Amino acid sequence: MSDSVASLRHKIGSAEELESVVRTMKAMAASSIGQYENTVRSLDDYYRTVQLGLAACFREERSPAVMPAINQQKQPAIAAIIFGSDQGLVGQFNEAMVEYAVDTLEQLPGKKIVWAVGLRIESRLAETQLQPMAGFTLPNSIHAITPLVGQILIEVEAQREQGLIEQVYLFHNRPEAGSIYIPASQQLLPLDDIWLQHLTTIRWPTQNLPEVMHSRERTLRALVREYLFVTIFRACAESLASENASRLAAMQRAEKNIDELQEELNRTFHRLRQSGIDEELFDVISGFEALSSSD
Repeated sequence: MSDSVASLRHKIGSAEELESVVRTMKAMAASSIGQYENTVRSLDDYYRTVQLGLAACFREERSPAVMPAINQQKQPAIAAIIFGSDQGLVGQFNEAMVEYAVDTLEQLPGKKIVWAVGLRIESRLAETQLQPMAGFTLPNSIHAITPLVGQILIEVEAQREQGLIEQVYLFHNRPEAGSIYIPASQQLLPLDDIWLQHLTTIRWPTQNLPEVMHSRERTLRALVREYLFVTIFRACAESLASENASRLAAMQRAEKNIDELQEELNRTFHRLRQSGIDEELFDVISGFEALSSSD
């Protein structure tokens, strides 16, 4: 009996320690969600400025030479940048993203290559037909997003210059009201015609219409690079916010399970203690009755 009580005490203590860890992870996830969501909102004004600049360029005269031409000696592949997580305890975050990316890319003809952002999703992609070509370490802070985006853009440009890729797609999980997150994708390169047409319909915020000075081609390419940068940056921040939201939900479920386990362990512990006390009382009473009868 004493061994059972001691074992239960140990389990209760372990449950309390685990609950403390879960609460700490909940607080960290909640704090991270706010930071990344604020980052996404702070990009809105800058993204709007880039859009206006592109609209001004395309409104003057539509030019197909937005990005440098690629070498067409071989059939270029379709590249996909897929954001996932480096750490676990995120539920089906990576699995859902992989399933969505595989289903989407299967509908596109031609060879596909994949850049995985996050160790966990890279291992999941390795189990599919979409073998990762290269992997990137997911940033653990807002300040680390900029170097990551720079690395991705350098890799994309290098592959395009060699004629190895032509189309580039972006996949990530995005926070959504009413649910934790939803998978999203968009075509980065070449620029989507529908999106370009939408740019030309954007109204200039003042009565003075803009005019592109000096080299229009150079200005347009610079704005496109900024557009690619802010788009990938936003995707990364949204993915990190979704990851922490998924982790927060997982920790909330874990906390609920731990509370239920603690309640059950405490009931069992008190029942065993009471049973042990009752047995000791019965022994005392039996001994007293035996002594009384002998007298």
